[in-house]
Amino acid sequence: MKINCKSEIVKIEQLKQDLYKFSIKAQEIVNQAKPGNFIEVKVQDSIEPLLRRPISIFNMYEETGVLEFIFQVKGKGTEILAKRKEGEYLDIIGPLGYGTFDIEGHNKVAIIGGGIGTFPLYELAKQLKNKTNTQVNTYIGFRNKDYVVLEKEFENVSDKLTITTDDGSYKIKGFAIEELKKDIMENKVDMIYACGPLPMLKAIQAYSIEQGIPCQISLEQKMACGVGACLGCAVKTASSPKENPEYLHVCKAGPVFYAKDVEI
Repeated sequence: MKINCKSEIVKIEQLKQDLYKFSIKAQEIVNQAKPGNFIEVKVQDSIEPLLRRPISIFNMYEETGVLEFIFQVKGKGTEILAKRKEGEYLDIIGPLGYGTFDIEGHNKVAIIGGGIGTFPLYELAKQLKNKTNTQVNTYIGFRNKDYVVLEKEFENVSDKLTITTDDGSYKIKGFAIEELKKDIMENKVDMIYACGPLPMLKAIQAYSIEQGIPCQISLEQKMACGVGACLGCAVKTASSPKENPEYLHVCKAGPVFYAKDVEI
């Protein structure tokens, strides 16, 4: 059940020049949220901008009710949000999204993220390690060393962490998917989880289907309403006929889908 609440900003951290982490008090949402859920944030109390901003949940603390989210400043709404202060209150709605990560029943998993798509994967890795005692191998890729974030955080919730950069300026040169493939050739996993740029997700989708490995992907389509009313975040189902395509809405049916079920 989604909750609309006023949440106090208890901490703000600037991770990079255009990247911010907010910690807010949202006990009711934390009590219900699962890895893969997101929230809709009203960036200020005035009617402008009209639409809320959908932001994935990065981390949750069940004992204190603190929820953390990370966002990149990309436009007017996020510029306003970045100027908010500790002690102020945000109007948020959550947890949103019916499709979440399935964390039960796995022995060894691979988690792969690219760029800002790494953020929804931290709570997933944490719960897999702490609640299900699953072996977690994490692969995260960035453009270059200036974009690398959350290395220590992911180290703490992964049995193995692999970091790649496109230009080789930090750790391994290349793409995270290539390192994942090398490891899987030696020791197969029973689930792949992915979030990141669309070309990466398409490559992961094709690879997982080819190898017969179950895979869940978190899609990052632009979402206006967050509840399936505006119909702006549609994704075609893989099983629907070309002459009569069927669609699901990422904000409602997703944002997490099994890779074999959608056309991206």
